[in-house]
Amino acid sequence: MHAASRRGKKVVGRSEIVRLLLVEDTFDMAEAIMIRLERTGIACDLAKTLEQARACVDVQRYDVIILDINLPDGLGTDLLKEMRARGDRTPVLMLTAEFAVDERVSSLDSGADDYLVKPFDHRELEARIRALFRREQGDKVEEIALGNLTFNPSAKLVRMGDNPINLTRREFALLELLVRNRGGTISKERLYEGVFSFQDTEVSMNAVELYVARLRKKLSGSSIRIETQRGLGYKLEVDV
Repeated sequence: MHAASRRGKKVVGRSEIVRLLLVEDTFDMAEAIMIRLERTGIACDLAKTLEQARACVDVQRYDVIILDINLPDGLGTDLLKEMRARGDRTPVLMLTAEFAVDERVSSLDSGADDYLVKPFDHRELEARIRALFRREQGDKVEEIALGNLTFNPSAKLVRMGDNPINLTRREFALLELLVRNRGGTISKERLYEGVFSFQDTEVSMNAVELYVARLRKKLSGSSIRIETQRGLGYKLEVDV
């Protein structure tokens, strides 16, 4: 096992300690990522191949894994599928040089929690890592309290106070994506991929705006707001 380890404690917020595995075979990119993450206090191990990555996850529990798709001895999605098959729910962010929607959707369908297209801004990578870590720590409970709104992903229930809110399957899927990425901006494209399937070829990207409008109407009076970030996507904010 190769683990270029920066084992100092990592602070994402103030007291959150994060251990991260970076699976990336391009040395310059891996080094730049690790140096940047080390400055924020992240304990980061490096694996350059699938074999090394498997050895790492066999002996160490990670809070977040950054996983490149194309590796010298196979595809990162193979490791992802293996992890999910054995019940390992560690948050995984896929790195891809592919711009094709099919490639990104395939990663999400394999169990990835997020993806980032190369080249990327390191600030965005850090923000994605923080979001995945917070979600994993905060969403371990079945019910998520968002002001006067209660979100239960397991039971597929949403309540405002004691009153249930009736959402369609797609409205719930849209809300779940926003809740899991709350505080951060999520693109219209990502929402489209998460709400509609490959069979929905006749549905345009503009349908996302329609479902956001419907969701806003049903959530009117709650403590959450779906803000439009012009040119970027949508952001869910919670009023406390």
